[in-house]
Amino acid sequence: MVSLEASDERRMGSGIVVVVAGGVLGLVAVAITVRRGVTEWPYALTFGLLVAIGEMIQFRVDRSRNRAPIATSAALGYALLRPPEVGIPPDVAQVIAVTGLATLAGVLPRMLAGLRWDLVVSSRRVLSVAGAAAVFAAVTPSDLYWDTSWGAAISLTGAMLLAVLTAMGLDALIGAGQATERFNQPFPAALRDETAIAARIGMAMAISGILLAIGTSLLGLWGPPLVVVPLFLTQFAFRRFASAQRTYRTTVRSMSRSTEIAGFSSPGQNARTAQLAVALGYDLGLTLARMEALEYAALLSGVGQLALADPSPGGASLLRTREERQRAAAIGASVIERSGVLDHVAEIVRHSNDPYRHGRANNADIPVESGIVNVALAYEQLVGEGNGQSPAKAMESIGLGIGAEYDPVVVESLRRVIGRGFRF
Repeated sequence: MVSLEASDERRMGSGIVVVVAGGVLGLVAVAITVRRGVTEWPYALTFGLLVAIGEMIQFRVDRSRNRAPIATSAALGYALLRPPEVGIPPDVAQVIAVTGLATLAGVLPRMLAGLRWDLVVSSRRVLSVAGAAAVFAAVTPSDLYWDTSWGAAISLTGAMLLAVLTAMGLDALIGAGQATERFNQPFPAALRDETAIAARIGMAMAISGILLAIGTSLLGLWGPPLVVVPLFLTQFAFRRFASAQRTYRTTVRSMSRSTEIAGFSSPGQNARTAQLAVALGYDLGLTLARMEALEYAALLSGVGQLALADPSPGGASLLRTREERQRAAAIGASVIERSGVLDHVAEIVRHSNDPYRHGRANNADIPVESGIVNVALAYEQLVGEGNGQSPAKAMESIGLGIGAEYDPVVVESLRRVIGRGFRF
């Protein structure tokens, strides 16, 4: 795609703030730790090594950021250590120092090898672990440790849960702020998405961190291998899933280019339409699952044109009659349905050329994504490569069809997106 991926790479003011905050916190923690001295060196080295290895083998599950589940679990586990096997549990400064230095040690090889790395994400991890360590230290009495009593076990488990929830909450808040800046997504919607991610992936890493802390606290240095081996297997499964998702997206994009190869759309038209549709989806606060379906629908919205007799001049499907466009949409939807896994995408495409007055205005079952694709395609054909209209002129043309051809909510979203400087 043209810039859906590129938009993830934009430099953000909030990203700089996160990196600076993480760096300053880490430097202060290192200075305090050096002055006080490191307690329980074997545990510091063991967990630092796990964090560094986790950073080195991080991977990308979705397009929002890299994931390092082993590094996150190890850092949280180190923050939650207690006796009896660990004689002196690490204080907050030492937890932050070990996590920060180990993170840098893990990122450095990726930098030298030219692999993808994200300093903002690593800084977010340091900040969230710092929050977990601070909360755990604040709510856990110094004389509370793992013994044979149920009271100690329940109290420590509750404190650990509170600590990891704090870490997840901090990370979700930071991530929501970044998403709001990066994609102009409403903050409540961004926080909803980050919370959903935390509930799925974050909770798995948090529970692994708790198990790692409990195992090490009770078994000593025999604990990490027993917990980390299943983590490595889980990460391998995650990487396979991520690879399958990338292949899935690549297949959809290849399908979308078939109309360009056949001359039924201009070069890059489907990618530009998807780029704008995604921007509108973010502005309207769609969920992550609906955003993915919207992107696929915009990419595949022209597939049905292949069944028409001849291409539109320059790929301008708006020059065709409404009957032809709706027939092409129905054919495209039926083709997509045959995949067996994109029924939700097919439904969006099926109604992507329906006029608003006779479609969604009277039928709430028609997804708003159909109206988004309709508006995005219209704007692209007016402004896209070789068409020459200015954004203001295109908005004027689309405005003439508001309430009849185009969904007013989507057109208003388009005004906001264009007003913020969106360009293909």
